[in-house]
Amino acid sequence: MPGTPEPYADAYRTAGPGPFGAPGLVAVVVATPADALPLLYALPGGTPVAVVSLWPGGAGELDDLARRLDRAADAGLAPVGPPRVLGLPEAAADADAEDPRALARAESAVLDALTALAPLRIATLDPDPASVPVPGGERTYAVVEPPGRAVAALAALRAARCLQEAAGAPVFVDCRRAAVDPRAPLDLAARYPRPVRWLTAGTDGRLSLHLLSAGGVLRWTERTPGGPGWIGPEPLDTPELMPGLSVVQGPDGYVRLLGLRRSEGRRGPALDVVTAVQYQSGRALGPWTEVGNPNAREWHKARRVGFPAGAFDASGTFHVFVRNVGASISTRRQDPDGRWSPWEHLRGRKVADELVAFPSWDGGVDLVARVRDGVAAVHWHRDPATGTWTEDRAVPVSAVPGSLSAAPEAGALRFRHAETNEVCVWQPGTPAPVGLGGGDGTGPVTGLAGAGIQGWGCTVLVRTGHDGLPSVGAHPDGRPDLGVWWAPHAAAAAAPPAVALDGRGRVVIATIGSDGGPLIARQRPDVQGLEFSGWQSVHQEI
Repeated sequence: MPGTPEPYADAYRTAGPGPFGAPGLVAVVVATPADALPLLYALPGGTPVAVVSLWPGGAGELDDLARRLDRAADAGLAPVGPPRVLGLPEAAADADAEDPRALARAESAVLDALTALAPLRIATLDPDPASVPVPGGERTYAVVEPPGRAVAALAALRAARCLQEAAGAPVFVDCRRAAVDPRAPLDLAARYPRPVRWLTAGTDGRLSLHLLSAGGVLRWTERTPGGPGWIGPEPLDTPELMPGLSVVQGPDGYVRLLGLRRSEGRRGPALDVVTAVQYQSGRALGPWTEVGNPNAREWHKARRVGFPAGAFDASGTFHVFVRNVGASISTRRQDPDGRWSPWEHLRGRKVADELVAFPSWDGGVDLVARVRDGVAAVHWHRDPATGTWTEDRAVPVSAVPGSLSAAPEAGALRFRHAETNEVCVWQPGTPAPVGLGGGDGTGPVTGLAGAGIQGWGCTVLVRTGHDGLPSVGAHPDGRPDLGVWWAPHAAAAAAPPAVALDGRGRVVIATIGSDGGPLIARQRPDVQGLEFSGWQSVHQEI
């Protein structure tokens, strides 16, 4: 996305809600009215929502959705008007998603609807719908969902990008995974993970925020270490990424961005893992490098790759992991000199598309993945001395899907227990996880170690708690067994909260407000315990 920071920031600050006066509006874009129901179930109470359907669907679909929207309003959702049907030709509902004319017509109609609504967030379907292998000499995959679903999802992604570029205000997109429980919440059903670690401290002590919007990666940077004042949002030069971004920081302090790009090959669409490096705070992002796809030779397989995870070992080697088409793990690594290894396949237990990679205590790398169709987990460890991978299936982890995350300490994992929803921490090699409380809320937990609280070095954790509000907890470094006391911080959160230490050693937590702008709260050094200033927009912080 070309452009300069300040004009973009001005457009961002002056952008208002849609014509119905609904800040934080979510536009649900689907093929037919029935497809909207799982997306509506995933929204928290109080969310203003508008449904846009490309076609009216079968007999009674539209009326059924209207009745359910009325009931949803009684349950706390805030529908903005009746469902909107775009009235595209019925024959287009059966068109292949790769038909450029059908997709262009759908994109134009969706863009008109979104322009009128001016949503903050768009919820849509999986652009790579469910498919099954077809037996034969050359193994291919046949889509088992109506083709209109892929058309709706791709049209929504492209229209969202056009909307942001025209309006100058960020738009965020969520895609719901194909073939999951219709009543599963977003954290369990998201095709692309929502951001967890999107607030980082650079080598010069300045904080940076990296968020993936429909129009590309947006960055905010502190003007001076510890603030106040921020530069941004700066639109970084970004390929057309699918709506998921992983932010990884290495031992050198550089920030690595990792995502998936949809590409068009000679035989059909594919997904490629791509990465770029932020070497210095506020400076230009390095070029995007294509990591590739472990199933790149066959596009039917390549488009089924999972979302990448990445971690650095103690030597500065960057390891990338993806779930491949066979539901096992493929990995590549880049050494400190920039050379990439070939793809290596870690054959073992079949896994879901939920991977967490993190540095291990011995200087290597650990990888934990949730097993396919289950709550158990499997663990891989790479020995830094031998370079070999070891699989461990006897892992005492039973995780709520969508809750795995790397702990701030080296060699530790956080997750929500499948039976209690309690936040837990587990270190590979230990017989059992440690419970940390925080059984309300959903999704992963992030944190940092080494925060100063009343003269003690402490680990601070942040998570999404009750009613979607951020919640903060702390325990002495290395002693999670002493317990965590959680405290809510009232602010509407459109993304999972993030945390970092600023240039003055203060804990800073960040979230996204209902207008799409980052909100910041800083630790107050003049009080006992862990207390924060009030939430402030990065443009208003003083």
